[in-house]
Amino acid sequence: MNKSLALGAASAALLLALTACGDSGTEESAATTNSAATTSVSAENGAAEHNDADIAFAQGMVPHHSQAIEMSDVLLAKQGIDPRVVDLAQQIKAAQGPEIEQLNAWLTAWGQGAAATTTTGMNMTESMPMGTGMQMPEAPVVIPPAGTSEMDMPGMEGGEDMEGMMSAEDMAALRDAQGVDAAKLFLTQMIEHHKGAITLAQTEVEDGQNAQAKAMAQNIITTQQQEITTMEQILSTL
Repeated sequence: MNKSLALGAASAALLLALTACGDSGTEESAATTNSAATTSVSAENGAAEHNDADIAFAQGMVPHHSQAIEMSDVLLAKQGIDPRVVDLAQQIKAAQGPEIEQLNAWLTAWGQGAAATTTTGMNMTESMPMGTGMQMPEAPVVIPPAGTSEMDMPGMEGGEDMEGMMSAEDMAALRDAQGVDAAKLFLTQMIEHHKGAITLAQTEVEDGQNAQAKAMAQNIITTQQQEITTMEQILSTL
């Protein structure tokens, strides 16, 4: 009889212990889940922190980068270009294309809509925010005369009036140039273009709030200053 009672008590104690462990595990799992969710929300909120300087940086840098890519495409379509200049143009495209995507992703997250990739050629086919209802032409609109103000578009502040942007005449001259002359003109124009981008990026570093945008701006300053040095060296040997 005593033995049966002892076994019963032991079984009850074991069952109670297992139940307690199960409850503890459930509580720990719930706590972990809640903690992860809180961290995720916190991270999203942190990424969304921004100010007017961040918005201006993104809206300005998108068309600025777009023109650099356009200039690179013009050069890469030519024959007889120094391989060093070809490599540089490809390097510029590879770096700035993804940055345009990231900048527009931030603008969308900040409720601004994607910025215009408009340059002097007014190529707006990839620049309009979704949902505008506008049907854009498949080909770029005719280049406006020099000195003509750009159409008011998100991210544009006067087109060629922006730091380092090429005018319609500048772009036409690059398209018309061939061989060594084209390489020299591309380098000369891109040096000025890069200097403009560095100015925009320095403003972001000084006045921006979003940590990721400021980090991109600092990278632009470092990378494009290095490219300016390389371009000056190549230019001196052509």
